[in-house]
Amino acid sequence: MMRLHDFRVLTFDCYGTLIDWESGIHTALQPLLRRGGLDLPRDAVLEAFAQHESAQQAETPGMRYAELLTQVHHRLADEWGLEPDEAGAARFGASVPDWPAFPDSAGALAYLKRHYKLVILSNVDHASFAGSQKRLGVDFDAVYTAQDIGSYKPDPRNFQHMLTRLGTQGHGRGEILHVAQSLFHDHAPAKRVGLASAWIDRRHGQEGWGATMPPPSGAGYEFRFASLAEMVAAHQADALA
Repeated sequence: MMRLHDFRVLTFDCYGTLIDWESGIHTALQPLLRRGGLDLPRDAVLEAFAQHESAQQAETPGMRYAELLTQVHHRLADEWGLEPDEAGAARFGASVPDWPAFPDSAGALAYLKRHYKLVILSNVDHASFAGSQKRLGVDFDAVYTAQDIGSYKPDPRNFQHMLTRLGTQGHGRGEILHVAQSLFHDHAPAKRVGLASAWIDRRHGQEGWGATMPPPSGAGYEFRFASLAEMVAAHQADALA
């Protein structure tokens, strides 16, 4: 049976897994919603975001994430029948550093850092991630972003880039566990490249997929935890087994 102690490297998705991007996105879209006098359910807003973010990433894979969010804001305004707002769109694009961390992220990462190398594989740009890293309070051993790679997850190129870089440091697939919330962005492509993964099911108990697109069939994982704190508890219990 596979154990958490079998791995030497944890590779993390950041947004949705470590950073509460759904709260951050929803809060950052409030000015647009108020301007339109719209009172939409939270998940309806998040699902609209997911559709436009995914479409924009497919259309402009080389676009820096802050600029891509600006375009997503324009697309949402158009869907909701609102006039473009360049200043509001730019503020939304720059909002990533304001998105909060999950309450358990910093403490869990500090614990895991004592047992693994920690790596980020994220769809954002360096400037956006720098703001988030301050909230997480840990120095990652490597950070690979869409800005580096020129494509967005779930494109397998992002995972291949990470595997190639980690391979030059002597880490093969069997030593790496990918830790993520999104079955769409992370677990499905991780399986395609032969990586084991742990699902941090941050939306447990909720219906739908929120700010991520529905996963394709066959998106699997080896471990499932409701939170990062739960993963830490499993690692501690594993050590005593």
